[in-house]
Amino acid sequence: MLAFLFRFYQIAFAIPVFFIWTLFICIVIIIGTLCGGGKFFGYQPAKWWGWVVIRMLFLPVKVEGKENLEKGKSYVFLANHQGVFDILLIYGFLGYDIRWMMKYQLGNIPVFGTACKKMRNIMVDNRSVAKVKKCYREAREILKGGTSVVVFPEGARTWDGKLRPFKKGAFMLADELQLPVVPMTINGSFKVKPRSKDFYFCFWSPLKLTIHKPIEPIGQGSDNIDRLMKLSYAEIEKDVEV
Repeated sequence: MLAFLFRFYQIAFAIPVFFIWTLFICIVIIIGTLCGGGKFFGYQPAKWWGWVVIRMLFLPVKVEGKENLEKGKSYVFLANHQGVFDILLIYGFLGYDIRWMMKYQLGNIPVFGTACKKMRNIMVDNRSVAKVKKCYREAREILKGGTSVVVFPEGARTWDGKLRPFKKGAFMLADELQLPVVPMTINGSFKVKPRSKDFYFCFWSPLKLTIHKPIEPIGQGSDNIDRLMKLSYAEIEKDVEV
């Protein structure tokens, strides 16, 4: 009965409000950044977006490990990718000025893609060496002044809730810029919106974000990249609940 009522609530209220709210936030971001408020509008409206959507669906949230972060310091945040609610959870509850590394194709989506670009998210385009170098140049500029970047090193959402192998891109970025990486473990998002089940509806489940201690770079080059990747994978994997 409760599951039926939750679905009815989504049809009658949550889904329409989600699309209206998302469109509104995108417009606010575009206008705000065009008016010169890039620092504020590059993050704060998206934080409101994530917080409101999760609260609207009555999903309990628990965040652990915020004390591991040093305010004003730039990090490369790394998280397992359980589902679409990972983005909402991180935006709404991490409480840190962040930008995302995302596929350049997302920038072509009307309104949403424009907002993503205006926020100065890093649009990853690996079609050529020149385009990859451009991503690194943009990342250097974005990560100045305490802004951080979030990456899903698996590259795509999991099909079964289990942690997938990591790709090296995020760790190459951290190595190039000599920044600490911060592993984060997300639990519950896979249960809320599994990749392989029910396209339209969400399921009720608590969400948990665990922020692990930063891993500082040691040296620079392939050894440091491999070390960051291995340690980050181990930190995230030990807390993943399947």
